[in-house]
Amino acid sequence: MNIILLGPPGAGKGTQAAKLVEERGMIQLSTGDMLREAKASGTEMGKKVAAIMDAGELVTDEIVIGLIEEKLEGDTGGGFIFDGFPRTLPQADALGALLEKHGQTLDAVVEMRVDDDVLVGRIVGRAEEARKAGQPVRADDNEESLKIRLMEYYKKTSPLIGYYWAKGDLKSVNGLGTIDEVQAEIAEVLGA
Repeated sequence: MNIILLGPPGAGKGTQAAKLVEERGMIQLSTGDMLREAKASGTEMGKKVAAIMDAGELVTDEIVIGLIEEKLEGDTGGGFIFDGFPRTLPQADALGALLEKHGQTLDAVVEMRVDDDVLVGRIVGRAEEARKAGQPVRADDNEESLKIRLMEYYKKTSPLIGYYWAKGDLKSVNGLGTIDEVQAEIAEVLGA
């Protein structure tokens, strides 16, 4: 089973992906992780990625698709969770074509829907608690940065919600429930 997790920064996609990996043996394909892995690998593709990232530039869709294709050609486990990809409509088309080429399908697009004000409050609150406890906090877990990250997400990624809805693949869950509640809703969507 191959799925995409959609949702704004801080909605808990990483947490839910980890649960799916643990329970269903799925493989999480996080673009950030794949790029870091490629950069460290020393392969031809890795050298290309390293040069682009070291120059502070954005890696092209073509490279990201190439990295995903490498993963699709390896062990497919219990299927893939696409996390942080696709972010744009051209990427969604490219992913669809790639899956088709490998005889795979996209089984569901799970949108973790949240109320932005509640989300910002929750993340800022969590960061505050972590600071008090002397734990590390992401530098961008403050209200200003979060609003900028949310704006970027909505500008680039929200068209995907309509795109996958029109294809009949979109399923929404309440991203503001407890970890267990969200997990149960996702399991229901995926036909636990």
